[in-house]
Amino acid sequence: MATPAHERFEQGLNPAQRAAVVHGDGPLLVLAGAGSGKTRVITNRIARLLALGVPASAILAVTFTNKAAGEMLERVVGLVGQRAAQGLTVCTFHAFGLQLLQRESRYLGFGQGFSIFDQSDAAGTIRELLRTLEVDGGRRLDIGAIVSRISLAKNSFQGPDEMPDGGDLDGDAALYQQIAKLVYGKYVAALKGFHALDFDDLICEPVRLLSKFDELRERWQRRFRYVLVDEYQDTNRVQLELLRQLAGAHKNLTVVGDDDQSIYGWRGADVTNILAFEEHFAGAKVVKLEQNYRSRKPILDAANAVVAAMPAKKYLKALFTERVGGEPIQLVNCSIPEVEASFVASEIQRLVTTGTPPGEIAVMYRSNKQAELLETALRERDLAYTLVGGQSFFERKEVKDLLCYLRLAVNPIDEISLRRVLNYPMRGIGEGALAKLEAFAISHDLPLFRAVQRASEIEGLAPAAKAGCARLAEVVIDAKAALVAHKPASVAAQQLADAVALKEDLHASSPSGEAAMKRWANVENLFRTLQRYEQRAEQTAWELDAPRAPALSEILHRLTLRFADDKEEQQGLVTLTTLHGAKGLEYDVVFLIGLEEGILPHKRTVDPKVTDVVEYVTDASGEAVQKDDAIDEERRLFYVGVTRAKERLYLSRARARLQRGQLVARTPSRFLADVPKELCQTRELTELEKLDVRKLAEKTSRAIASFGPRPKF
Repeated sequence: MATPAHERFEQGLNPAQRAAVVHGDGPLLVLAGAGSGKTRVITNRIARLLALGVPASAILAVTFTNKAAGEMLERVVGLVGQRAAQGLTVCTFHAFGLQLLQRESRYLGFGQGFSIFDQSDAAGTIRELLRTLEVDGGRRLDIGAIVSRISLAKNSFQGPDEMPDGGDLDGDAALYQQIAKLVYGKYVAALKGFHALDFDDLICEPVRLLSKFDELRERWQRRFRYVLVDEYQDTNRVQLELLRQLAGAHKNLTVVGDDDQSIYGWRGADVTNILAFEEHFAGAKVVKLEQNYRSRKPILDAANAVVAAMPAKKYLKALFTERVGGEPIQLVNCSIPEVEASFVASEIQRLVTTGTPPGEIAVMYRSNKQAELLETALRERDLAYTLVGGQSFFERKEVKDLLCYLRLAVNPIDEISLRRVLNYPMRGIGEGALAKLEAFAISHDLPLFRAVQRASEIEGLAPAAKAGCARLAEVVIDAKAALVAHKPASVAAQQLADAVALKEDLHASSPSGEAAMKRWANVENLFRTLQRYEQRAEQTAWELDAPRAPALSEILHRLTLRFADDKEEQQGLVTLTTLHGAKGLEYDVVFLIGLEEGILPHKRTVDPKVTDVVEYVTDASGEAVQKDDAIDEERRLFYVGVTRAKERLYLSRARARLQRGQLVARTPSRFLADVPKELCQTRELTELEKLDVRKLAEKTSRAIASFGPRPKF
């Protein structure tokens, strides 16, 4: 007798995995420990639903990055085939929000299309508002700190009036909170005037619309009968509300996550979403995935010990593995940071020359500034590396400039895009001319682009500036006409680049011909990206309608959503990454460095009154953290780092660091005390590793050659 189709997706699973996959209707919480096969569970569950006859169009799966969404969809297709998966929606929260807003745009009240502002656009808007309000007090403000606070307020459903004024904070934290509250309402008004939404609005606005309009909410609840969420511990308040609105009627909500890996509280993630799931969704079934398939037993035992030291845990998990044996954990005490960097680089050198692929080695740290010494030490040994979280392709100047021209063609009242390209390439519209254009726009109640079009009417505007405005207006109007005539977006982009002589300007402004060619190659890559969107529109999981050529506005929306996680990362190289950036990754060998009080846990969490603005903004924390909660999150961060390692784990620290020109003794991280000593081998280092550059270079080159070609620095 033939096995029913759905049963093949239940085979090869351990009992807990199978329980999660075969769960019927109703809410389901899957507590997935590190390395426990959560992706397999969620994809097999989707495949089983499809095999049971649930239409692909009735299933929505959401996660946090485009990469994760793409991998999830690819794995489902591998299980059921392209045809069976056709119509399945697998995307990020932001991509889903965009999908809904595009479909229901009439509810927004804009009257026409809208732009999406990325982080730099939001920062530009805030910067312009601050200039207008003259609130900087003569100091250089960190715009990111203000943007982060407004973002946290939005995602907590706080309007400008409800946003805290920072009266309970001290120093820079209070100042930034006050400025954020002052500018918040004006920022919201500016976005509305530009017919624009920022990233937060892509989730906040769908929640507002679904809450306000019953027929809209019922329509989307009928559309998606099954909703699945990956990395649920990273959801914030507004994402929880979105899931409530979507699954409120049928309650067929499956969430997969790990409270022990909740490390994004600084950007609004709320660990109580997963801890209180059974309260939010009554009758929920809870399944724990506790078998780890990634790490050797010593590494996993250390991870269990670290997380067990956390007080008042609601869900207790005891991860176990069949991967017994393995090397002891290396606990390395170094005299100073330079010795630590030298040791790490030399040990990587040894591992590579004895057969460990460079791509299977990672160095992790709490703060980006810790990478500086490491980079020097690795370069000295001819070891190429990649920094996780490098520059986004779409944030390169020449690419962003052309995208802004395209956004203007779609939405001429997008003032942020207009300001970026107003005088690029140079066309005689300087700061003085811009001030006159702004004054004319305000006095005539016009968008800034209309002032550009009517520049000839502005008294006192220099002839060169008037001519420049005329050329700019002509370029934008011609590009808009091309789009109205349904020219492909890639063709319109190439024509626009020609119209502004972008290639010529890159050659004129670059330090060398080679640099100019590289920058122009980036522009050509954008052309190819647009072509790929045109060619593959019907294959994307984001389409809701019948296959059709996507409008430029849709393509630009999608490209903007990719800004945040389209960082360039090269394969086959040693990886340097912050602990936050390491989540979801795994390596044969992991080095965790700088394990000292004040670094991990970070000084801001040890003493909430410490407000180092640079690090404060890096962590995007909008308010002083509560000491106990912050320490718990730092512990989880350490746990995440430990559980990235499969075969070998190194834990290192410096005994002293320079502060104001003096060596100051450092205290070991409190988390090291929770790692059982019987699992560790301790090493004491006081001197830099001896370095013969020529021999090392030759040795490294021979070793790396065995792994195939690699990119150069």
